[in-house]
Amino acid sequence: MAERITGHTELIGLFAYPIRHSGSPAMHNEAFAHLGLDYAYLAFEVDNDTLEDAVKGLRAMKMVGANISMPNKIQVCSYLDRLSLAAELCGAVNTIVNEDGVLTGHITDGTGYMRALEDNGFDVIGKKMTIVGSGGAASAIQVQAALDGVAEISVFNIRDKFWGNAEAMVQKINEKTDCRVTLYDLADLDQLKAEMADSCLFTNATGVGMKPMEGQTYIPDASFFRPDLIVTDVIYSPAETRLLQMAKEAGCRTMNGMGMLLFQGAAAFELWTGKEMPIAHMKEVLGI
Repeated sequence: MAERITGHTELIGLFAYPIRHSGSPAMHNEAFAHLGLDYAYLAFEVDNDTLEDAVKGLRAMKMVGANISMPNKIQVCSYLDRLSLAAELCGAVNTIVNEDGVLTGHITDGTGYMRALEDNGFDVIGKKMTIVGSGGAASAIQVQAALDGVAEISVFNIRDKFWGNAEAMVQKINEKTDCRVTLYDLADLDQLKAEMADSCLFTNATGVGMKPMEGQTYIPDASFFRPDLIVTDVIYSPAETRLLQMAKEAGCRTMNGMGMLLFQGAAAFELWTGKEMPIAHMKEVLGI
């Protein structure tokens, strides 16, 4: 560390609470060291009450930027100068870039998902996908997929108190992109089966499948799958959810959330440094 930190070292932060468990500092600092870049990435415990001061500090100290995680992704938009189109549509930010005091908010979660698909050889551009969920990760995926050129998206969500948020997101994507998005009630399993049958890709973008819901899935049986359907899950722990197990048994190609995690970090890395993250090296380090 003494060899890496100099009087010229540029600082990048991670603002979230709680955050001490995060693997992002290790990932980014390993990438900086591997490329010989004079940057350091540190985690800071920042919640909604201290977020505005933290962003002011970022600007005052001329930090290169920061990652933003829960519970700050939505509130931080109010303290920034600009938003990327994807961040504007999502209403959330996970990456700040400081360019001469001008702070721009980006959302790289959807970019990470789309790059992970490409890295696995899955081509969904111009095609149809079906997704379960309308939370932060799901919204980012929907927005980026639409911006990248996915032709049609069927969104399924529980008809709960957040249903209105899902409707608003679908409306924004339909108005701002060329993608056709339709929202369905997840309770309608016949409709879900029909949409999956007409899609090239199905993804779970909810927490169902990880603790405390490990071993669970919204898909009731193997008849929902077919061998040429790509099935993905944003969850990476466990590495293979019940959904992915069922899909594999049905002959589907599958992908968990580890690639999305890596590539969303890589997208932020590129925004800050102007250089590509050493993906092959990071895959080796992360055991992907």
